[in-house]
Amino acid sequence: MKYLLISLLFIFSNSVLKASKVDTVSTYSSSMRKNIKAVVITPYAIKSSEKLPVLYLLHGYSGNQADWISKVKEVAGYADQYKLIIVCPDGNFSSWYFDSPVDPTWKYETYVSSELVSWIDSHYKTINNKSGRAITGLSMGGHGALFLALKHQDVFGAAGSMSGGVDLRPFPLNWDLSKRLGSYAEFPERWDNNSVINLTHLLTSKTLPLIIDCGTEDFFFPVNVKLHQKLLDNNIPHDFITRKGAHNWEYWSNAISYQVLFFSKFFKIAA
Repeated sequence: MKYLLISLLFIFSNSVLKASKVDTVSTYSSSMRKNIKAVVITPYAIKSSEKLPVLYLLHGYSGNQADWISKVKEVAGYADQYKLIIVCPDGNFSSWYFDSPVDPTWKYETYVSSELVSWIDSHYKTINNKSGRAITGLSMGGHGALFLALKHQDVFGAAGSMSGGVDLRPFPLNWDLSKRLGSYAEFPERWDNNSVINLTHLLTSKTLPLIIDCGTEDFFFPVNVKLHQKLLDNNIPHDFITRKGAHNWEYWSNAISYQVLFFSKFFKIAA
C-alpha cells in the first residue's frame, strides 16, 4: 500500500509538473492607446530552438480574455496535446472585432490582426508567418475570426467559427451593433461591409482552410447555413459541422475539440 501511494503521488506530481503554462499578459495597442489583457497558453515542454504555431481563440459578446480558460478546462490541455500556443485576447464587451466607423477608440481589427500578432511573435518563439497562425472563436468571436482571416489572409493561414454571427444585418437592434456601426437604417453599407457573408469574394478555392460549426437550435444557425451554401456555390472548400445544440458553453466545449484538431492538421501540412 505504501509503495502504491508513493507511485500515485509520483504520477500526480509528474502530471502537474508537465501541465501547460497559463499566463495573463498585458499587451499594448498603439491604435487605441491602452493596455489590453490576453491569456497565453504554452505547452509544458518546449525545446530552446523550437518555434510553435499559434491559435488565436476569440471570446463572444460580453466576454473577456478569461472566458475560454475558465469555462472550458480542456483548452489548456490542447496546447500540450497539439504542441501549439493558444492566445485568448480581450476583445472588449462588444467590439465585434472590427474597427468601428463610429468610435475611433474601438479598433479591434487593427489590434488583433496586427498589434497583438506582432506582440506575440516578439515575446514567444512562434512560427511568425501565416503557415503558423490560425484563428477561431465563438459567437461574436466566430464572426471576428472569419472577418479578420478573410480580410488579412497574409496574417492568418486558417480560420474557424463556432456559432458565429456571420451576418449582422438580421440583428439591427442586438448586442450593441448599432453602437459600433451606427444604425442599420442610416448606414446599411457599414453593416454590409462588416458582415462575413459579404466577404466571401475575397476567397479563392485554395486560399484559406475554413471550419464552420453551428448547432441546429442556435439563433445564428440560419445565417451559418446561408454562408455554407454561398461557399458551396462559389466552390470554396470548407468543413461545415452541425448537430443538435444551442448557443451555449455546452456546445462550444464540444465544438472546440474539432476545431483544434482541424488546425493541428493544417499546421502539420503547412510546416
